[in-house]
Amino acid sequence: MKCPIFIAEIGMNSDGNFDLNYELIKQASLSGADIAKFQLGWRSNKDDINFIDEERLKLLIEWCEFHSIEFMASIITRDAFELIKEFNVKRYKVASRTLIDDYNLVKDIVSEGKETFVSLGMWEKKSLPFTEKNIKYLYCKSQYPTRISDIRDFPKSFDSKFYGYSDHFMGIEACILALSRGANVIEKHFTLNKNSRVIRDHSLSATPEEFKQLVNIGKILFKLQNNLKN
Repeated sequence: MKCPIFIAEIGMNSDGNFDLNYELIKQASLSGADIAKFQLGWRSNKDDINFIDEERLKLLIEWCEFHSIEFMASIITRDAFELIKEFNVKRYKVASRTLIDDYNLVKDIVSEGKETFVSLGMWEKKSLPFTEKNIKYLYCKSQYPTRISDIRDFPKSFDSKFYGYSDHFMGIEACILALSRGANVIEKHFTLNKNSRVIRDHSLSATPEEFKQLVNIGKILFKLQNNLKN
């Protein structure tokens, strides 16, 4: 059993201020996150709040390298996929909406052979969309924010179907529940300002202090689980 991977989902929480991503990356690293994750798909519209072209993508990757944290991106469009292939990133993320909106794109992403985290928040079929071994499925609820009444089907254990948990809950409690049930990956939105109203994700995001607490609890649970097995 490996120590869980913690993903700080920065996404659009820079509120359109691209330079703020530097501080978000820095704080995510200091909070113990293994990965800083962004959403990649709008390089053709400079007016978009999350505009990322080749130059900006290069900067994000360089900033992550400087702060010793892995860069990862949700690939939302075909254009974004072609862009990211120019860089030697370790793995990909696929959001549940992309799985529904552009199945063929996801199929091509998976065919690259890199480890790919796929959220299943909007996937309603009983069978899994793909069976390739490089895919790691994440349990997810696509409600923003997710409430207690929304997670009645929360996995009793994270096993061959669900490898980890992608969270939209307000607070870190659901993430801790997932960790206690064996989640190998925790993805949690990350912010420096929960009071911002520019993007809806701030209210369901973790601050650096909360994220650090989540990582510390996760590491303690990991040690306890390993000791119990021994």
